[in-house]
Amino acid sequence: MTKYSKKAQEKVEEALHEMHEGKLESGRSHKKVTNPKQAIAIGLSEARKEGAKVPKKNNK
Repeated sequence: MTKYSKKAQEKVEEALHEMHEGKLESGRSHKKVTNPKQAIAIGLSEARKEGAKVPKKNNK
C-alpha cells in the first residue's frame, strides 16, 4: 500500500528541484528554502491543497 499518491510524489519532486535551483521560496516571508525537509513539507502541502492522497500533518 502506497503512503502517498503519484500526484503528491510529483509535487515533492518538483519542490526539491526548485530548491536545488534556488527558486523555491517559503510562504509569507518569501525567503529562499535551503533545507530539503522544508522543501518536502512545501511539496506535500501543495499536493494536499490540490486534493492528492497525503496523510494528515503530524502535529507533535
